[in-house]
Amino acid sequence: MQLRQLEYFVALARERHFARAAAACHVSQPALSEAIRKLEHELGVPLVHRDQRFEGLTAEGERLVLWARRILADHDALRHEVTALRTGLTGQLRLGVIPAAAASVAPLTDVFCAAHPLVRVQLETSLRSADVIARIRRFELDAGIIYPDAQDTSALRLTPLYTERHVLIAAAGLLDGQPAQLGWPEVPGLPLCLLTAGMRGRRLVDAALAARGLTVTPQVETDSIATLLAHVRTGRWASIIPHTWLTVLDRPGRIQAVRLEPAVTATVVVATAANEPGSVLARAFRAVAAEHATTTGPVPGTDADQL
Repeated sequence: MQLRQLEYFVALARERHFARAAAACHVSQPALSEAIRKLEHELGVPLVHRDQRFEGLTAEGERLVLWARRILADHDALRHEVTALRTGLTGQLRLGVIPAAAASVAPLTDVFCAAHPLVRVQLETSLRSADVIARIRRFELDAGIIYPDAQDTSALRLTPLYTERHVLIAAAGLLDGQPAQLGWPEVPGLPLCLLTAGMRGRRLVDAALAARGLTVTPQVETDSIATLLAHVRTGRWASIIPHTWLTVLDRPGRIQAVRLEPAVTATVVVATAANEPGSVLARAFRAVAAEHATTTGPVPGTDADQL
């Protein structure tokens, strides 16, 4: 059994298409197909259903692809570990981030890259917590920033990062005369743009309102917090966002952030695989997260700021 055969098999399981898998591995399709046939012959079990095209993995293939991913991940971890002993960390850190935490990841990756200048960082910032967890388990991501509650986090190591707190933001003129904090009953009276119904941030807002017998029907809904900020900057809209996004507002005095009471909070953590020794890159990023956990983004519960 050769590592190249396992790489081809994992690529086929991911791409579910012989030609795309071959392109991803930079080999011809016949070479990839022949390598997988030799792997099947060596293992003594069929791994792939074939006809004129890829028809899926066999039951044996579904089980063995998990081992193949683990073997390849351990091989990469060993290579990075040896290289780190000689020259420092190298390679690529693959990091998955939930959209709500996209604004809080930069301070971490900035410190990480400064400490490890030979490492490249690949960020995906549009993933759900469940997607990040699944991809860490498939060794497709080294680490992720997620909401851990209501998720199966077995076989993961969780490093607390910060407690997210939702705040109301609006053009200063919309909140003239308002106190430094608002109660939820005042929210429906504002011209709102909010996250799309069903997204986690919106569910938290809807639940806080529903607990007080209130509902809202915002005129504008979007799946992007950056788009919410762009609407608020026009001066016509108010929105509710995670407090960590306050760091990207760039118009001093034009936009006001106000605490909502009672507070709506959520825990945000860095997740990595729990297997040891595991990825040296994941360990290094986890160390950065642990060191900077209390300073990532504005501290929840501070006084409202004129931004």
